[in-house]
Amino acid sequence: MKKESLAAAKAAFVTESECIREMAEYFDEAAYSKAAELLMGAERIGAVGCGHSGILCRHFAHLMCCIERPAKFISPAEAVHGGTGFLREGDVCVFASRGGKTAELIPIMEICKGKGVRIITITENGDSTLARGADVVLHQHVNRETDRYNCQGTTSSTALAVIFHVLQTILIEETDFKNERFAVIHPGGAVGERLNDKNNTEV
Repeated sequence: MKKESLAAAKAAFVTESECIREMAEYFDEAAYSKAAELLMGAERIGAVGCGHSGILCRHFAHLMCCIERPAKFISPAEAVHGGTGFLREGDVCVFASRGGKTAELIPIMEICKGKGVRIITITENGDSTLARGADVVLHQHVNRETDRYNCQGTTSSTALAVIFHVLQTILIEETDFKNERFAVIHPGGAVGERLNDKNNTEV
């Protein structure tokens, strides 16, 4: 490995860890409380995003399913071809867009608003189209990406993942979700084995 590569690798740890620490300063209790309220009141949860944001939206949908909140990632391409039929009035759709101007997402927002679907937007740009059209906005803080050009979706993906993790953490507490329920839907793998071990006192 080149000396420059090693230095960049070590700097990546610093950049991303600093971002997470700084995110705590942007934590808006009122906004997260409202987002949690909307998510808890929804029968179904949709999540939409493009590129890295879309990949993380898939992760968020899975996190919701893990606490028995029916959710799915809605492909932006499929959303405008019937995919938004998954959502009904009173449901929630989470929009993830760092810049808040992702062109593919704006028509989806209009569909959701027309259907009476509540909107949570996660963005760095509070003055953007997707922020202005939302019921609640969660701020996505990003210090810089880890690559030399500050261009690849690295730290920004980590920041988005942390926001999704925080939302799930809040919902577990607010709904008093029990590990016994998780054991029912997660019998597979090492986690499932631990959850369903009758002798495990930590469950």
